[in-house]
Amino acid sequence: MSAATAYRAPAAPTTPAPAPRPRRDDAPRLRVVRAPQQARTRVPFVVACMAVLGAALLSALLLNTQMASAAYEKFDLSNELGRLQQDQKDLMAELDAKASPDQLAEAAKALGLVPAANVGWVRLSDGTVLGTKG
Repeated sequence: MSAATAYRAPAAPTTPAPAPRPRRDDAPRLRVVRAPQQARTRVPFVVACMAVLGAALLSALLLNTQMASAAYEKFDLSNELGRLQQDQKDLMAELDAKASPDQLAEAAKALGLVPAANVGWVRLSDGTVLGTKG
């Protein structure tokens, strides 16, 4: 057998190679690229955080001061209420003492009134006087 008649296995199908791009020799392949600049700084964010923190602390201080002031006012008002309740009890006791029958009789004598000998009633419908006459 000769080399020309020898069996040849079929070649495996291959994908065509991409066509090479034309290259310019005067342009470099690689170039240095600067890092992008930061678009924003952190200063406004930090200032905003500090402002929020300061406002929170100030509001807590004002709230605490207001609560302490209200507590002192409540204490003063409760003391005044206790004093007024004691005054009311004293006045009620004095009124009860003056409303007793003995005190009323003495007050009537001081005004020049005399005890009634006979008791009578007036009927309002016709104006007649009822009771004992003396």
